Amino acid sequence: MDFGTTGASPQQRIAQLLEQYGATQVCAAHLLCDRHDPDSVAYRIVSSDLSVEPFTYGDLKRESERFAAALAALGVRPGHRVATLMGKSKEFLITLMGIWRLGAVHVPLFTAFAPAAVALRLTGSDTRVVVCDASQRAKLDPGPDMPVGAPWKIVTVGGAGPDGDPRAIGFQQALDAQVPGFAPATLGPDSPLIQIYTSGTTGRPKGVVVPMRALAAFHAYAEFSLGLRPDDTYWCAADPGWAYGLYFGVLGSFTTGVSSVLLKAGFDAALTYRVLEQCGVTNFAAAPTVYRSMLASDARPGQLRIRCASSAGEPLTPEVNAWAVGTLGVPVYDHYGQTETGMLICNHHDPRLASPVKEASMGTAMPGWTAQVLAKDSDTVAATGEVGRVAFDLRASPLAWFAGYESEPEKSAEKFTADGRWYVTGDLGQVDDDGYFRFSSREDDVIIMAGYRIGPFEIESVLTLHPAVAECAVIAVPDMVRGEVIEAYVVPHQGNAASVELEKELQRWVKERYAAHAYPRKVHFAQHLPKTASGKVQRFVLREQRKQDLARAAA
Repeated sequence: MDFGTTGASPQQRIAQLLEQYGATQVCAAHLLCDRHDPDSVAYRIVSSDLSVEPFTYGDLKRESERFAAALAALGVRPGHRVATLMGKSKEFLITLMGIWRLGAVHVPLFTAFAPAAVALRLTGSDTRVVVCDASQRAKLDPGPDMPVGAPWKIVTVGGAGPDGDPRAIGFQQALDAQVPGFAPATLGPDSPLIQIYTSGTTGRPKGVVVPMRALAAFHAYAEFSLGLRPDDTYWCAADPGWAYGLYFGVLGSFTTGVSSVLLKAGFDAALTYRVLEQCGVTNFAAAPTVYRSMLASDARPGQLRIRCASSAGEPLTPEVNAWAVGTLGVPVYDHYGQTETGMLICNHHDPRLASPVKEASMGTAMPGWTAQVLAKDSDTVAATGEVGRVAFDLRASPLAWFAGYESEPEKSAEKFTADGRWYVTGDLGQVDDDGYFRFSSREDDVIIMAGYRIGPFEIESVLTLHPAVAECAVIAVPDMVRGEVIEAYVVPHQGNAASVELEKELQRWVKERYAAHAYPRKVHFAQHLPKTASGKVQRFVLREQRKQDLARAAA
């Protein structure tokens, strides 16, 4: 395990991590797996029936060596992209470590994505191999949204694919053809580890390339903000198809060597309580949606051992902590970060940074980062308490690693001030005299639903492909459990009448062509949409209109 030198200050620990992960030559397999005790349990893999399979670092090393050899046999080389369309499983962990052992680059795909969203990311990243669960295999078949003659090969967990597809091979078949002992790649600190896609208000999803040295930032968050200790049993309930679940549900465990829990089942409040109790989880992290769903559930916990609970993905509301202290035995600490950076501002669990938690505050800047609030209309530091743009001083943030979006120079430039000094998050907030930050709002229209960032343009692009839709706009609407949900305003083409049937058809259309989780919960039909003089849809007008409608309905 790697938890640093006893007694090191936060600044000293940051320097140690930067030296470790930023060395001239670094080996991901060594840092994430091979240096840990081979007999220690990396993960307790829990099934829905609560049966548990321990998976040690020795198991992970041996199996990932075989899978790295299997990828090499398929023509994968260091720097090549390998995608995963997989749920949480032992095979998923083996795949990730095999990718990184080879020196290849992981492209995560969320399993709720429809074929169009999958194809966009596969083609955009020039993926060579896709590893998928058998339940996801059909999404890769040629069709309206998936190219014919796609160049990627397919490795299927649970099968080799239908009709003898020459591109396909079974996961176990690939593994059985190899033996342990594959030599791990040693590369530079700027060599890519992950290529993940993030959403925005306009345009296609943007590729974020995560370099090896970013592991210093991920490791620092695991220690300082999650407060992981060598004796912890850690469970991050976030989906590894998204940044938080991958960076901190997987890499947070692998960098520190802490023993973790991986649940092979969807969310259920009663099951969550039973896993927390049976596995003796002491450190728990999840999106606010998970905590709100537990709060709303009739399920009740048994004997819990949680000493640290953390939340990320969207602002944490006060009623969650009022419930958590009485039910979980501890408050939930709010944390803030982005796909492009990892975590940035947190209420820290590490006793070296312990300070009172202020209600509705996302905390203070993490060691290795220097945060400020810039004025809305200039790149000058705003007055204390003034709402402005949350930004980070790159001259004083040694953990910063984001250099720009892959092949998107114009979008990349939007994340930095003209002089290159500040990384601008795109979120509005304020800071008090004690350095505590409060989130105010997003500067753009990105929707955060159950911790997932969803770009309205992506949903609008799918909706406008429907023959009944002339134009549309998508907005976020507050929701007690999910934080926000998607609603759509649609102007039908002439000859198409508004109806319940058309609403259901459009919901199904989005589920099948974009993602099952991202469909509009309600469709409002309109004769026209509010626009600027230049023709740009004013989503904020629709948001305010909907807010007033809901207020009247509640009165």
